[in-house]
Order: sequence, then C-alpha cells, then structure tokens
Amino acid sequence: MVGRDIGLDAVVEHFTLVGDEPAWLRNKSGATRLGFSAMLKYLQWRGRFPRGRFELPDGAVDHHFTPGDSFLKGSPI
Repeated sequence: MVGRDIGLDAVVEHFTLVGDEPAWLRNKSGATRLGFSAMLKYLQWRGRFPRGRFELPDGAVDHHFTPGDSFLKGSPI
C-alpha cells in the first residue's frame, strides 16, 4: 500500500493549491512542479515534509496530475 486513504474530501481540502500558490510554481515544469506542490501541501497539512511517497495520502498526487492535461489543474505549464 502506498500512502493512506484519507478520503477524497480531505485530499481536496488539504492538497488543493489556493491563493498565490499556483504562481509559486510557474518557474517549475513537469515532475518538479508535481513534486513541489505535493511537498508544499503536505508541509502545510502536517507541519513537516513527507519522508517519502509512502506518506502521501492515496489520491494526493492524482488530485494534481491528469495525463494529457497540465500537471497541476488550474495552473498553466
């Protein structure tokens, strides 16, 4: 099992970029953007950085990544 299941509502609440956060990612691209956003939101949620992918909740990365779309929903690449 990778991560843990906290439910879709909690993933949306804790892992959605808000306010100026999408602007913080403009100079990043691809996987760097995805990783940065996941680590940023985890830091805000738990008060520390994740030790690895196994600590990210199930669905947290999928919430930002859509194949064929941008890496971060609502944020231009």
